[in-house]
Amino acid sequence: MNSRVNIKSFLFNPFQENTYLLWNEEGDCVIVDPGCYTPREEAVLKDFIRSKNLKPVSIWLTHGHFDHIFGVGELTRCFSIPVWMAPEDKFILEKDGEYATGVGLRAPEVGFQTRDIHEGQVMEMGFKVISTPGHTPGCVCFYSEQAKILLSGDTLFAGAIGRTDLDGGDYDKEIVGIMEKLMDLPGDVDVFPGHGPATSIAEERTGNPFLQPFNEPWESADDYI
Repeated sequence: MNSRVNIKSFLFNPFQENTYLLWNEEGDCVIVDPGCYTPREEAVLKDFIRSKNLKPVSIWLTHGHFDHIFGVGELTRCFSIPVWMAPEDKFILEKDGEYATGVGLRAPEVGFQTRDIHEGQVMEMGFKVISTPGHTPGCVCFYSEQAKILLSGDTLFAGAIGRTDLDGGDYDKEIVGIMEKLMDLPGDVDVFPGHGPATSIAEERTGNPFLQPFNEPWESADDYI
């Protein structure tokens, strides 16, 4: 589909998570990482959808952490739409209740069914799945070459990268994925991360301190013997 892609961001839950709504000229829309935590936040998202006469067709999850899924249960009931997520993150959903209550939040609803996504899969509106494990084993980004939009989840932020010290995290895999798959994208691609402000590939390629050579793990001298 070659119609124009619109994007709207919403800031939800105590973790200040970015939920995104994508829609085309036909009115089909996709909800990305619905982190709406309260009934009021759920109403904000649903009211916007209705005000634009949009038709939700699916939910995409960049990964399974609780702050990105709080609204999934309610939205699937409201709109009867499928939820797409990498299968490697299913174990994250099983632990989300423990993670959320551990920081003083309510446990999210995790009984929803997910459909598996994989590297290179083309989603609605021509967005392609880019697998970038590291923050979690099943972390993905969604990229539209035509719209020049990258939804980077918690893999890449403005001036930072996703933490890798949680269950299933892997720093080396994250760095490889960012450098080999994301930094090779055109510089004018707009990056919409899971937290914080939007940025661009050019800005992160030249200014992200976590992606500079001096931040690479120091190799052992034994590697040269």
